[in-house]
Amino acid sequence: MTGGGAVAPLLDLRDVGKDYGTVVALDGITTTVRAGEVTCVLGDNGAGKSTLIKILAGVHQPTRGEVLLDGTPIRFGAPREALDAGIATVYQDLAMIPLMAIWRNFFLGAEPTRGRGPFRRFDAGQARQVTRGALAEMGIDIRDPDQPVGTLSGGERQSVAIARAVHFGARVLILDEPTSALGVKQAGVVLRYVAQARDRGVGVVLITHNPHHAYPVGDRFLVLNRGRSLGSFAKADVSRDELTRLMAGGAELDQLAHELERPTA
Repeated sequence: MTGGGAVAPLLDLRDVGKDYGTVVALDGITTTVRAGEVTCVLGDNGAGKSTLIKILAGVHQPTRGEVLLDGTPIRFGAPREALDAGIATVYQDLAMIPLMAIWRNFFLGAEPTRGRGPFRRFDAGQARQVTRGALAEMGIDIRDPDQPVGTLSGGERQSVAIARAVHFGARVLILDEPTSALGVKQAGVVLRYVAQARDRGVGVVLITHNPHHAYPVGDRFLVLNRGRSLGSFAKADVSRDELTRLMAGGAELDQLAHELERPTA
């Protein structure tokens, strides 16, 4: 249920923290991820976004606090466990092989086969057909699924990765800075497919340092600074300008603006 209704969140983070020895990487992180909504995690470099991704993706376990899936506390021992639970992570490198065809990348690690025993082989025909259909369902128009992934634009590659995760049953989709290296037009392409995944009932976690990309598509915003939360806000409770000020440090930004002003004659 969208909009913070009675349905329990898909993911519920409660006072989550992570230490590496004496270094506190995350502390006191609380937020929710709901089906059919986008939770945006914003922060500059070093804010703790990567550590949070690794906890949700099963790479690391939190030092303290709880992560609940469908209301039940979970502790993943490996990324495969998170994936089996329906939590898919799309990293910036996309885990794609540029020289391979789109359909080969789409089924990388989950290849459909036909035949039995020593006669079992990769079912290329089914893979092509399913890839084309899955992309079409997301509204993604790829000219030819046989073309190498490396010939696609950055936005198109991100859209293929999103469609792949949704096709293989992701209930929670974590996107690691999907628009960071893209221009305005290509970023818009990616955000459109983020909205497509949201509208199909997926709970999306959008990691970004850009409030201008987060705000149009986001339903909830978690702002991180040096591993600590500056707040978790519903969209109705925060403006894009306020998000920008929080990320920039508020008073620090005002002080910088004052220092940079031209002196008046």
